[in-house]
Amino acid sequence: MTFHEQLLEGIPKVLPQPKPYDPAINHAPKRKEILNEEEKKLALQNALRYFEPQHHAELIPEFKEELETYGRIYLYRLRPDYRMYARPISEYPGKSEQAKAIMLMIQNNLDYAVAQHPHELITYGGNGAVFQNWAQYRLTMKYLAEMTDEQTLVMYSGHPMGLFPSHKDAPRVVVTNGMMIPNYSKPDDWEKFNALGVTQYGQMTAGSYMYIGPQGIVHGTTITVLNGFRKIKKSPSGNLFVTSGLGGMSGAQPKAGTIAGCITVCAEVNPKITRIRHEQGWIHEIIEDIDALVTRVRTAQETKEVVSIAYLGNIVDVWERFDAENIHIDLGSDQTSLHNPWAGGYYPMGYSFEESNALMAHQPEKFREEVQKTLRRHAAAINKHTAKGTYFFDYGNAFLLEASRAGADVMNDHPTLGREFKFPSYVQDIMGPMCFDYGFGPFRWVCASGDPEDLKKTDALACAVLEKIMETAPEEIRQQMADNIQWIKGAQENKLVVGSQARILYADAEGRMKIAEAFNQAIARGEIGYIILGRDHHDVSGTDSPYRETSNIYDGSRFTSDMAIHNVIGDSFRGATWVSIHNGGGVGWGEVMNGGFGMVLDGTADSDRRLKSMLFWDVNNGISRRSWARNEGAIFAIKRAMEVEPLLKVTLPHLVDETLL
Repeated sequence: MTFHEQLLEGIPKVLPQPKPYDPAINHAPKRKEILNEEEKKLALQNALRYFEPQHHAELIPEFKEELETYGRIYLYRLRPDYRMYARPISEYPGKSEQAKAIMLMIQNNLDYAVAQHPHELITYGGNGAVFQNWAQYRLTMKYLAEMTDEQTLVMYSGHPMGLFPSHKDAPRVVVTNGMMIPNYSKPDDWEKFNALGVTQYGQMTAGSYMYIGPQGIVHGTTITVLNGFRKIKKSPSGNLFVTSGLGGMSGAQPKAGTIAGCITVCAEVNPKITRIRHEQGWIHEIIEDIDALVTRVRTAQETKEVVSIAYLGNIVDVWERFDAENIHIDLGSDQTSLHNPWAGGYYPMGYSFEESNALMAHQPEKFREEVQKTLRRHAAAINKHTAKGTYFFDYGNAFLLEASRAGADVMNDHPTLGREFKFPSYVQDIMGPMCFDYGFGPFRWVCASGDPEDLKKTDALACAVLEKIMETAPEEIRQQMADNIQWIKGAQENKLVVGSQARILYADAEGRMKIAEAFNQAIARGEIGYIILGRDHHDVSGTDSPYRETSNIYDGSRFTSDMAIHNVIGDSFRGATWVSIHNGGGVGWGEVMNGGFGMVLDGTADSDRRLKSMLFWDVNNGISRRSWARNEGAIFAIKRAMEVEPLLKVTLPHLVDETLL
């Protein structure tokens, strides 16, 4: 069958042969056994819904074995034979160019070079899934290949509910992931209901088809590291950044450290993902011996070398040994997947990677105890370094939250609302006041042609737009503008593309609209192909996350999620091609709500109208909320936005004299 025929086939009438398990692929860990016997039967019934009754007798033993072996039913048999990658948009079948663009993005998220566990349909973060199983993938691609611009596809946590009559200005796809009733949103609830096949964890951009590989966070991490050094009034040159995690988004850290110009040591326990990051050029060196690491870092400090080193081992060993050797750490953080601590997000000391995975699957309570013991040691070692002057920040991965739950010494001796922990979230001290409050966040685009020349042209267009804006930009945002111009000028040489021809660039509403407008005009002139706009949900408006994106909201509303819900509703009727709303991305199931979008630019007047309407809202929704929380930068930014747009009228806060209180 041709590629087109396979996409249009959906669930095959004749079952394909079972697929052998490929040990060369980075697979998801076995999930813990959580279903009782009746629930296991229900999980089988739920999986068999996708198949005609004559196949059920053959499939039941196979699906039962998958459930017992892996803790989930992935329907491996239905995994396609064709190579999974983002093809040029012209290679997809369909009646809707917008739908073809979404097919491209779905395949990019499952590209072996992009996805963390591609055979389990997991893109990043250990559990960030595009779909729960391969039947859902096949059905979704079939629906997208058949749909018109007068239909909308509804996605229920990976399951394609179906095509519904709609209209051209409605979203082509509406995605929800993990939208649990609040009292059923604890970590074990995810394990249970995901095993039943009725919900999934979409992370932030996996389940909304907008992940573009580690580049998506390299820029934000570069800005964080640069501003972290500015905060402690040091140059990155010759100074040391220590962190951990190389899987998924955390793999961006050493690359960002190199771009910022410091020494980076990043620990990782998984040998396979460490080798992948080295092969991709995201890290310079791999060191497995702690003595060799000490010697190497000392040399780099003495010579002010810009180098990124992956330590293949546990991060706690690094913190403890560097303390004993009196190696000074300037910046410290952690980006293991602690939003997912009991299912492969964080590994305990004293066990090999394989031993840890076995413990996780067969002795989950023991695994939990060992993880919490390690977290206590981890925090204790960090405290020794911060006493010597290290600036440590929580990187939004729930490190401080899980460490506190483990009884680690991370709580503030004099807590205030929003400052409960000893150490700040990086959003509180860096990204929030310096970027998000002013509307700067991770705008991104994908060249639907797949042509690297299109990416070069869009880089040049974006740079020209920013340089023009910079000429009259107010002093309050000139540093952000300068950082982003420097970033886009170096984007090609830093070889950031993994998977699709994509780029990320921090920009405010003015920058996003003007860049998108320049792209749309270039498409109309025939200079470039279609462009797919999006952003990370880790942004100004899209995410309500009290320990990360909205951690610098101090009026008590950081535990509400009105902003994320309004964001998606507003985007959907202002012209987004697809919208998504998720529970759980980034910092843990039940800890966050985040919304996202995708928008296809095709060079038409309709695209021009939609991009101006939607992008203005998508940013200023969040600035308005942040200004109401009395954030100084956001008050400045929303007043400026109201001057530009007379139809915008936002309620502003009256500030109270503290002495009266």
